[in-house]
Amino acid sequence: MALSQVSMSRNTVLGALVAVVALVSLSLFTVDETQTAIRFQLGEIVEANYPPGLHWKWPLINNVRKFDRRLQTLDTEPERFLTAEKKNVIVDSFAMWQVEDVRKFYTTVGGDPTQANVRLDQIVKDSLRSEFSKRSIQEVVSGDRDQIMETLSRLLKEQATQLGIKAVDVRIKRIDLPPDVSSSVFSRMKAERLRVAKDFRSRGAEAAERIRADADRQSTVLLAEAYRDAEHQRGEGDAQATEIYAQAYGKDLDFYTFNRSLSAYRQSFSSKDDVLVLQPDDFQFFRFFNQSQ
Repeated sequence: MALSQVSMSRNTVLGALVAVVALVSLSLFTVDETQTAIRFQLGEIVEANYPPGLHWKWPLINNVRKFDRRLQTLDTEPERFLTAEKKNVIVDSFAMWQVEDVRKFYTTVGGDPTQANVRLDQIVKDSLRSEFSKRSIQEVVSGDRDQIMETLSRLLKEQATQLGIKAVDVRIKRIDLPPDVSSSVFSRMKAERLRVAKDFRSRGAEAAERIRADADRQSTVLLAEAYRDAEHQRGEGDAQATEIYAQAYGKDLDFYTFNRSLSAYRQSFSSKDDVLVLQPDDFQFFRFFNQSQ
């Protein structure tokens, strides 16, 4: 009888321990570093935005739902938008977001990331449609692309907050033109580039003509000044030579005459092929030859 009572008491203690462990396990829940959670009581939210760690709940009364708070990517399908010129452009964009207020996230989209992407996709497309309708093709392709993304990011962050979502970033990946628009746009761009090139060439030709005319003018001035200086120096040299000849002529007339005749002979017979057919006796040019005889 005593052994039966001891066995029954042990089973009772063991059962109590199992019940306590089960109760504790049902009363505790963990939130991972990549998650956040909401605690419900009979279907009503009583606490939200649990940080990572171990938390307490009432078993059977409370239930917990966990949500991924990591970055999510919304990769939208390419969409056609009209520009201010009523031309179609095909825009491909994406957005990055994460859960910020899990209570609001649950009440607005049911905590469903797919529904959140649908709402965000509509916000992005409405914003792009509004911004593209204000600009021309050239502006959206090259000029105002950064400004469009800045405006789009601001609008998305403002409206995503109402969904309990934090919009981290939004980008335009690509802007394409439909085939029927591409040819006309490229033709217009080509014509514009040709016009700019023609303008540059005409300006270059004008500058070249101006530089060439200035160079010709400077060349003419330099040559005229050089000729003037040369003539001036030649005149001075001739004057000095004439003065020297006059002085020499005054000192010794015979030597001066003889020296000038020798210079004349040297210039007249500078080549061995030079020939003069004359009578020395009858020509004053050879009078010194006659004297030498």
